[in-house]
Amino acid sequence: METGRFRALFILLLVTHFGQAQVIDLTGKWRFNIGDNPTWSSADVDDDHWELIRVPSAWEEEGFNGYDGFAWYRIRFDGRKLDKSTIYFLNLGYIDDADEAYLNNKLVGFSGQCPPPKFKTAYNSERQYVLPSSLINFDGENIIAVRVFDAGHRGGIVDGRVGIYSLERPDLLVDLQGIWHFTTSPNRNRPPKGHAWEKIMVPGPWEFQGHSRYDGFAWYRKEVTLPKKFSGETLVLMLGKIDDFDEVYFNGKRIGSTNDRRPYGLSLSYDQKRAYEIPPELVVQDGTNVIEVLVEDLGNIGGIYDGIIGIVTKREYEKHFKNK
Repeated sequence: METGRFRALFILLLVTHFGQAQVIDLTGKWRFNIGDNPTWSSADVDDDHWELIRVPSAWEEEGFNGYDGFAWYRIRFDGRKLDKSTIYFLNLGYIDDADEAYLNNKLVGFSGQCPPPKFKTAYNSERQYVLPSSLINFDGENIIAVRVFDAGHRGGIVDGRVGIYSLERPDLLVDLQGIWHFTTSPNRNRPPKGHAWEKIMVPGPWEFQGHSRYDGFAWYRKEVTLPKKFSGETLVLMLGKIDDFDEVYFNGKRIGSTNDRRPYGLSLSYDQKRAYEIPPELVVQDGTNVIEVLVEDLGNIGGIYDGIIGIVTKREYEKHFKNK
């Protein structure tokens, strides 16, 4: 199964229950430049001399026939068209082969792997990345920059419903879908201080994000700050479905685990939705909270692979999410 299937399942679940609507159409002319420079994600880049290229379309059809390698796309949108209380995601359609997407110089999503050291295509995966409200300038101009690597044949943002979409659903206090820190582990122990973590998209199996055929232990880590509107109610951490077993920690304290202790082929833990209450005394309301998830995969796919990932109040959870 492809990486995109699982990422699409997340959006499909939200669309099925809560609906979606395009807010800003991003089809049309984007700024485009071949080559690779990490500064090209910045709002300060002067891209007036860049080429204009039609999106979606293969760059071979836009005057770059035969080009394989790195290229960047950039476009601006007006944040005044967006509502601060709404969750938005960026749909970039289908990209050949791998990409990294930035909003105002911050990475918001990636698919496949750009070299070096490894290359992995995701040409058949629809790109749908949540745009964190904390990164959006609601008072004016925003910059979307997309780094693309093409290994051969068609290249670029080639097809799809490119635009910014809203998700009409009950509020998550914190939306946790997107980029987490990740590392495999030889055992259940936490990585030592100073350990080099990598980035991973959640939800999505780790096999399609550089860890093909890996079975065993891995850690996920995410730092979150609760919004000021939080009133001190009991919170619930929703982690969707995890393959296979998990232990979940909030600010260093274990708050839940799912493990039916059955062997591979008999265990049904992979199909259970994770939702764990966060004891109020563990919550830091005016600072950073750390979520850690230890995952043990018995076989086949592994990791936090599907579902709604976020923090809600217990009241909202029981009203809108518990039985979905």
